[in-house]
Amino acid sequence: MSMELDEMKLAWQQLNQRLDQQQALNLRLYREGRLDKLRHGLRPLVWGQSIQLAFGVLFMLLGTAYWTSHRDVLQRIVLGVTVQVFGLVMVAFAGRILHLVLEIDYTAPVLDIQRRLAQLRAWRVRIEAPVFAVIGSFVWIPLLLIEMHWEIGVDVWARWPAFVGWLVICGWVSLALVLAVVLLAHWTGRLRWVTDNAAGKAVRKAEAALEEIARFERGA
Repeated sequence: MSMELDEMKLAWQQLNQRLDQQQALNLRLYREGRLDKLRHGLRPLVWGQSIQLAFGVLFMLLGTAYWTSHRDVLQRIVLGVTVQVFGLVMVAFAGRILHLVLEIDYTAPVLDIQRRLAQLRAWRVRIEAPVFAVIGSFVWIPLLLIEMHWEIGVDVWARWPAFVGWLVICGWVSLALVLAVVLLAHWTGRLRWVTDNAAGKAVRKAEAALEEIARFERGA
């Protein structure tokens, strides 16, 4: 009878070990599947930033070519340098985001990956979005003036300075509209919607995938 009990205990222990191994295997397979989905989900962000980097280099070259060929006219130097700086900002910001994405170690614990994504979200929401909101409200002005000068040979700033002043007013109106949307979202409790859009779809999907892994691990 004692031998039968010992055999039963051994059988139960072996069964429990197999169940634990199966559970660990299921958890590993689930984690790998979700992390693979996360990695693929971040690819559009990488592609987008790579395109931004290329456009940034293009704007830097455009601005440099313009102001170096018009060194005798102050306003043309201002226009060219402004576009050049805008291109530099685009390159720097794209490089920062690509660095943050490439720093993610998909074999690390979920909390560590979540921390990396939190850094990426914070950069996009707190730094990138405000900076590009301000720059984007005005940078189209020098781009338009340079394009008009090159295409039709008219220095709009020199000939119609009041028109340039009107363009600047439009820039301020554009920035005011952006601020109004943010304030309205804050007052109506929709600020999360604004920050989520600033973070981007790829970041939101990655965060959701990690949360699913964390819930599965807690359940396990």
